Amino acid sequence: MGCLQEKVKSYVDGVRTINGEASSQAQIYIDGLVKPPGSLGRLESIAVKIAGITGKTKNTLAKKCIIVFCSDNGVVEEGVASAPKSVTLRQSLNCTKGITGVNVLARQAKADVLVVDIGIDADIEDPQLLNRKIRKSTSNIAQGAAMSYEEACKAILAGVEMVELAIDKGYEVIGTGEMGIGNTTTSSAIFTAYSGLPTSRTVGRGAGALQETYEKKKKIVSQAIEINKPDLRDPIDVLAKLGGFDIAGMAGVYIGAAYHRIPVVMDGFISAAAALIALKLNAKVKDYIIESHASAEPGFLELMKEMKLQPMFDMGMRLGEGSGCPLAFVAIDMACAMVGEMATFAEAQIDEKYLAQLDKFEF
Repeated sequence: MGCLQEKVKSYVDGVRTINGEASSQAQIYIDGLVKPPGSLGRLESIAVKIAGITGKTKNTLAKKCIIVFCSDNGVVEEGVASAPKSVTLRQSLNCTKGITGVNVLARQAKADVLVVDIGIDADIEDPQLLNRKIRKSTSNIAQGAAMSYEEACKAILAGVEMVELAIDKGYEVIGTGEMGIGNTTTSSAIFTAYSGLPTSRTVGRGAGALQETYEKKKKIVSQAIEINKPDLRDPIDVLAKLGGFDIAGMAGVYIGAAYHRIPVVMDGFISAAAALIALKLNAKVKDYIIESHASAEPGFLELMKEMKLQPMFDMGMRLGEGSGCPLAFVAIDMACAMVGEMATFAEAQIDEKYLAQLDKFEF
């Protein structure tokens, strides 16, 4: 086992179960708030999950960020994308300028966006673009492995490192995002390999592929799996053969967040494919993930069934970039405010004696 693989293993094995006692105490406290039990639905379960992660009933996760991993994918050579490869570079730079979709939505949620070059096919000098480049673009999965096993480990560790950087900067909750033409193809390949489902149920049109491109995309996903023969018992092998540097980086974020016990928000389909890799490495990671929205990609709901996760919102979104994370951040703020500011029955002076008095009145 190489030193990078050993380091990945140390983080994966270091993920602990959440604090069950803290979760139970939070549930008891929430049930005692001045409302019918369960009447605030997912806000209650989010608050309970956060309590299990932090070990505290009352939490304020004021400082938030979305880590956007940018990378090119060699499979675009096969004509599977509706946009040219150059869009990856242009949109990555636009993200550093604060003018992309995720930037606009993040500002509304008072969240920052950290933009990471983990594999853009260009030489870039931009102080706002964090350089964690493994190399310029992955290889074409239709012809062979996307990356070496060592490169996959290195990209995972880059994700863990970004979590540690975020923690050092005081961030208390992290969202996952990506930018890379062709990455719905790599995500679909990973999920198809694990699920065994037909490509008609796992492959979507991505950024809007025409019918001819869509049919080609399904064939390329099947071809990539046949050629590479990923070992499903080894998630890093699956990632190396079928994935992308962006997916690997996000998988590292899930692992790093779980290892350091902070909540991590999942975006859409590509972010979910990265989560699948992380969960295959250690199922305990799931307890640290907060789902955001339901991607319009057809494979997304199948992927949610695979991981037994349930997104909070269904708004027909399929932008990627981490754009669903700000929606979840707002819900997290509300969940924390509910616990921190809402009165208990005792504080509201509503008890059995008070309720008995109400029985005297006709309404």
